[in-house]
Amino acid sequence: MGAGIATNLANTGHNVLGWDLNPKAIKKLEGLTVPSKPEEMSAKCAVIFLVVPGSKEIQQLFKGKFGILKNAKRGLVLYDLTTSDPAFTKKLANQANAKNVKYLDAGMTGGAPGADQGTLKLMIGGNKKVFNRTKHILEAFTSELYHLGDIGSGHTMKIIFNMVVHTNFLVICEAALIAEKSGISLKNVIDIVNAGNARNYASERRFPDHILSGTWDARSRIYNLNKDVGMAVELAKKMGLTANIGKSTHKYLKLAVKNGMSEDDFSLLYKDFKNLIQ
Repeated sequence: MGAGIATNLANTGHNVLGWDLNPKAIKKLEGLTVPSKPEEMSAKCAVIFLVVPGSKEIQQLFKGKFGILKNAKRGLVLYDLTTSDPAFTKKLANQANAKNVKYLDAGMTGGAPGADQGTLKLMIGGNKKVFNRTKHILEAFTSELYHLGDIGSGHTMKIIFNMVVHTNFLVICEAALIAEKSGISLKNVIDIVNAGNARNYASERRFPDHILSGTWDARSRIYNLNKDVGMAVELAKKMGLTANIGKSTHKYLKLAVKNGMSEDDFSLLYKDFKNLIQ
């Protein structure tokens, strides 16, 4: 995701600094960004986009004398593009605000292809004036922007959104397995689902592009799905609500992780789905 975002920022004329723990990720950005450590970025940049797995990684970037809050440039804005627990997001925002650094959460949808193509949609929470001031930078890698309210509202919407997306994917997996067991080809299943009201993004894109194609390359780990749906279920619980359908989705994902699939591409859930039914 970060590579696509950085590429689009550079291609639209922005001066971009880039950093990653993985040297291979930095190599992908050669010629587009200037390799710079986080503390160097915070001293030079107007905006930093945090494209990491979650809040824990951002908290690590905040810590110590080399943390990005220690010597932050006046007016620095941080955009948290993770999918995270909104309560943790608010804690990070409070830490940033204490150092006069503006912090906004911006849940993404569009996946790695959307990042590559500059067509991500962002669900944003935080100071609206800061959002309006930095909107032109976001437009380098997005096609739609939704400012939803106070800090945390972007991540709240994102985990709800992901619960819907991943539940849709698993229900297509379950339906297709039943159909294939009945002697109907997977291609016919997907074609017919897409011809009527049962169609959704999983049937229209995930299965044709990443499963029927035989590429198994949806470009996100099962770890991420398990984390995201788990947060949505936990959020419902905190609100006194019961997300039974979300819990069912989470059950499959937790079992996949238990079966050693945490780092596997999530398209492989269909290949192994019969082993996840209990």
